Amino acid sequence: MRPALRVVAYGLGVILCVAVVAIKLFGAAAPSFTLEQIRSYPYPSELTAAAKSARIAWTFNEQGKRNVWVAQAPDWRARRLTDYDADDGQEISSLALSADGQWVVYVRGGDHGSNWDDSLPVNPTSNPTPPRVAIWSVPFAGGEPRLLAEGDEPVISPRGERVAFVRDRSIWSVPIDGSAPAQKLFVARGDNGSPVWSPDGSRLAFVSDRGDHSFIGIYADERTPILWLAPSTSRDTHPRWSPDGRRLAFVRRPGTGGPPEPILEQRPAPWALWTADAFTGQAHQLWTSPNTSRGSFPTTHGGPNLHWAADGRIIFLSYMDGWPHLYSIPEKGGEPLLLTPGRYMAEHISISPDRRFLVFAANAGADPDDIDRRHIVRVPVDRAAPEVLTPGSGLEWSPVVTGDMQTIAFLSATAQRPPLPTVMPFSSGPTRLLAEDRLPADFPTEQLVVPKKVVYRAPDGLAIHAQLFMKEDARRRKRPAIVYIHGGPPRQMLLGWHYSDYYANAYALNQYLASRGYIVLSINYRLGIGYGYEFQHPPRAGSRGAAEYQDVRAAGEFLRSLPEVDPQRIGIYGGSYGGYLTALALARDSGLFAAGVDIHGVHNWTSERARPLLEPRVERAPDLEEALKAAWTSSPISSIATWRSPVLLIHGDDDRNVRFSQTVDLVRRLQQAGVPYEELVIPDDTHHFMRHANWLKVNGATVDFFDRRLGAR
Repeated sequence: MRPALRVVAYGLGVILCVAVVAIKLFGAAAPSFTLEQIRSYPYPSELTAAAKSARIAWTFNEQGKRNVWVAQAPDWRARRLTDYDADDGQEISSLALSADGQWVVYVRGGDHGSNWDDSLPVNPTSNPTPPRVAIWSVPFAGGEPRLLAEGDEPVISPRGERVAFVRDRSIWSVPIDGSAPAQKLFVARGDNGSPVWSPDGSRLAFVSDRGDHSFIGIYADERTPILWLAPSTSRDTHPRWSPDGRRLAFVRRPGTGGPPEPILEQRPAPWALWTADAFTGQAHQLWTSPNTSRGSFPTTHGGPNLHWAADGRIIFLSYMDGWPHLYSIPEKGGEPLLLTPGRYMAEHISISPDRRFLVFAANAGADPDDIDRRHIVRVPVDRAAPEVLTPGSGLEWSPVVTGDMQTIAFLSATAQRPPLPTVMPFSSGPTRLLAEDRLPADFPTEQLVVPKKVVYRAPDGLAIHAQLFMKEDARRRKRPAIVYIHGGPPRQMLLGWHYSDYYANAYALNQYLASRGYIVLSINYRLGIGYGYEFQHPPRAGSRGAAEYQDVRAAGEFLRSLPEVDPQRIGIYGGSYGGYLTALALARDSGLFAAGVDIHGVHNWTSERARPLLEPRVERAPDLEEALKAAWTSSPISSIATWRSPVLLIHGDDDRNVRFSQTVDLVRRLQQAGVPYEELVIPDDTHHFMRHANWLKVNGATVDFFDRRLGAR
């Protein structure tokens, strides 16, 4: 019998007090706060802890001004460490503390949520002198940041004196204090990256991507040849050292190639765990995935989440029981032990400094609504005894354990309070918020609605979870309503502030729309995470048939059934994949959706996905013609003839996730079809609108468009 998930009795309570606000009605109500106020929250991310001390660091994005913050035991007073004072679109990523907590290292620049060119500079201010992507260090005690080198993917050595990083497809090294120039460590073919220091800091493991195959290499010094671990035609990734530095674990997947396979058919994506001797390179297979769809290589946060734990245990994540769960396997082989049984997912996973516990975020808990939240869970690496440490109606994510094993730090929020860094005792106990004073005094916390969990049925009977944002209306009139569609699509919207800054913005905008009198339904359509493997990987979805669109249409029908909703004034909006589904809804169902805002959506699958399929070769996929037809009919442009509703198109022209040409092409087609459209183009910004000013512009244009198209009649 599987052990039950234990719920510990400490947690973050949700603020239940909601201010009574006088509402001035004009069809859409006058808001009780401004768009600038609801977007003024400081957003924390990149939370990290020192391996051998009770120190933590994180970043705050305060209205576009991104800075590094730190705190330490016992007082946990938050302190700003850097002084960047401009909304210049330069993100801070790869934040890390040296093991002793004396140094903080970070990357400034780039867009690391991109699908391509994530390490290239971003210049959303159109500065004639473009910024660069560079690695910086700063003492924890304070002082001026030191430019170490241009580059990316920095990792601090366990000894704390050097930083390895990636530049120009090679591995480099530089003193952490910037006392000497960076040096390229070696020359090797391929795209060399993902450096990982050995526990004693004497060697570096890395991945050498050779295109259709990849190797794991170990670099020791300039006199010793690189050691390749069991080189093969496979793709080897994710090297992880054993605690004693004598062995490595890694992931092995088949190399690319072989005859073309059916495109519309869902097939397993096999993978295996291998271990290798770090001195001879000899390796053997430890575990191989089941030959099932559920056994496929995991694609949720952290991928395989591979860790070499204490007592000879190796940890990995797999969907093989239908949920993204953690497993533990002896280093010498055997049956994997399921550590996290239950109907919930594990993500944002980290291992404790003593390598005996895992802490992670999960949509788990005693409340049925917890499937649409996140809580912190702790589990030992050698037995299935998970404990929910932060039950309640709040949301918590990104946990890390301090080097003294006394404290768990994480990010937390509620339905009303935006995210803040938080600490609690490792052994469980009350939580403490950090940097509360960074939340502006006029932030409208108590004026926000608490979204209500809604479950409706798609035409094929599938249960679809959603959050309903609806402010009480004393006049009981019919109001306009809006469906919000997230992107990804492997995402999940929650019953509170989100752990992604992109979706925190969407949550803020949904709250603002609700304050204006709109009824907003934020939906978790099939293809998203949080509800099991089959929900995330449905047949005939996306470019294979857009099966998920029935969930979108059903959302519109659900809103139309509510007595508070004016059925003639239902709008729809979303970004990225949500932009795609918005365009599909307007093209197929203008009779249901009266207006929409399509933010950097995909509109033509045949140009986005079909190029590799049409490469000149004798062999073709057996279902190529059927797949191309499915891609076409799944594209919004295939239904232009029935598109009648007005649309606002928004896109940054340095988008590195969805090509700007997708919107350029759609505009030409809408023009020719006589469909009313408006456009907002953001020059030189990316998919994630790196400037706060640009987010305000996007959100303001969205609200203005809906006010004009769905407002009072």
